[in-house]
Amino acid sequence: MMIFILACGYLFTVYLLLALAKRSQREAAVSGFPTTSEDEAEQNVSLTSEALK
Repeated sequence: MMIFILACGYLFTVYLLLALAKRSQREAAVSGFPTTSEDEAEQNVSLTSEALK
């Protein structure tokens, strides 16, 4: 009986941690911060165009 209780507690903990990770990932995506700024994108384009010349 003790093993059953410990297994249920373990599964509940894993489920809770996965739910929290999913929630935090969704909040980070909703915040709307771009991964690269426009300035960085322009710098990357200029570096690659110079490298091709």
